[in-house]
Amino acid sequence: MRRRILFAILSAVAVTGIALGIPLGVTGWLFVENLTREDLASSAQRIAAILDDQLADGRPLDLSQVRAAVPRTGNLAVIRQDAPALRYGPPLGDDVVVETVPIAQNGTVRLAVPAQPMRTQQTQVAAAVLLLVVLSVGTGTVVATVTARRLARPLRHVADRAARLGGGDFRPDPRRYGVAELDMVADALDTSATALAQLLQRERQLVGDVSHQLRSRLTALQLRLEPLTDHSDPEVAEAAGTAQEQADRLAAVLDELLAAARAASEVGAEPIDLSAVLNEIADEWRPVLRRHNRSLRLRVPDGLRARATPGRLREVLGVLLDNSTKHGAGTVSVTARRGNTDSTVVVQVSDGGTGIPDDLASHVFERGFSGSGSTGVGLALARALAEADGGRLELSVKRPATFSLFLRMPNPGDVGGVSWPAERVPR
Repeated sequence: MRRRILFAILSAVAVTGIALGIPLGVTGWLFVENLTREDLASSAQRIAAILDDQLADGRPLDLSQVRAAVPRTGNLAVIRQDAPALRYGPPLGDDVVVETVPIAQNGTVRLAVPAQPMRTQQTQVAAAVLLLVVLSVGTGTVVATVTARRLARPLRHVADRAARLGGGDFRPDPRRYGVAELDMVADALDTSATALAQLLQRERQLVGDVSHQLRSRLTALQLRLEPLTDHSDPEVAEAAGTAQEQADRLAAVLDELLAAARAASEVGAEPIDLSAVLNEIADEWRPVLRRHNRSLRLRVPDGLRARATPGRLREVLGVLLDNSTKHGAGTVSVTARRGNTDSTVVVQVSDGGTGIPDDLASHVFERGFSGSGSTGVGLALARALAEADGGRLELSVKRPATFSLFLRMPNPGDVGGVSWPAERVPR
């Protein structure tokens, strides 16, 4: 896109330069020639007037009185039919500029100068026009480069923003570009991101509610059927056993459906190197905290991996770091470690603030709830995104406020190119 914009502007500048430069060059070339001929004709007319006065008085022609009107490198010739020609000045070659003026008694005044000085001036004028065109194209190149960069950078950012949105990064981006059309696209992306985040949260809530309700009803049904399998009446016992078997199958189908829904929501999750991702996030947030005279400390062991969607992970940690920046105090700490089980990784975000009051702690993840006048969307969205990757976000400590993000460790089959040790078996 940048190259296309640059090429379009340069083409317009080049066409304009050529369209104006060629006529201007031709006009300058002819102007120099006309100016030279007009000066020469004026001198020839003054000489002719003096010679006409001499002829009218009956005096012989005297060229000494007209020498001042002859250019320094010029050649004067006075030609009459009944008298020899009179000449003044050095002989000239064939490349000359000549002007002739008639005088009395069928005479002619022929004044000539070398054409080379005129050619030199014409070349200088053409060079000046060419230089002007080159300067115009050069200026146009600078303007085109700046304009192309100014337009291409926002377009690349919009494309990156759309890619992050497709990857699950629903954070609103406040950056605008000063171009009405691009700002409209940015507003539309922010609106879409909010709508997708709300849709994802509603989906997760619906799946959770359906799962809870169905499991509760199935459990109650199984508890009622189990005593009937030992009933004294064989027919009742057989019917209860059949019903119990169907209930067990329904529970298995429900588990499969929930697993499939969870796998579909985790379609973008992949094994990631937490050390690299968390360092990138820390580098992004350190300048923000520095503007508030605060710092960020990161502790993450090398080689620690987790299964997550990079965009969703950035969104979750972005919400937590934004909350620490706005509502916390002191140094913000981000730590990552293995969980209590070998299948989990824990990422914790904390700060040195006063923490969260007891009466608010149980509501911090509720949508629309806020104790500080904010929208109350951030933490609810962060929890929904964490759950969408099969993780969990919890408030583990109220004072100081410490949020823990639990992620799953990658399975051996998730990481290609890694030689995992074989499972040990007794000999």
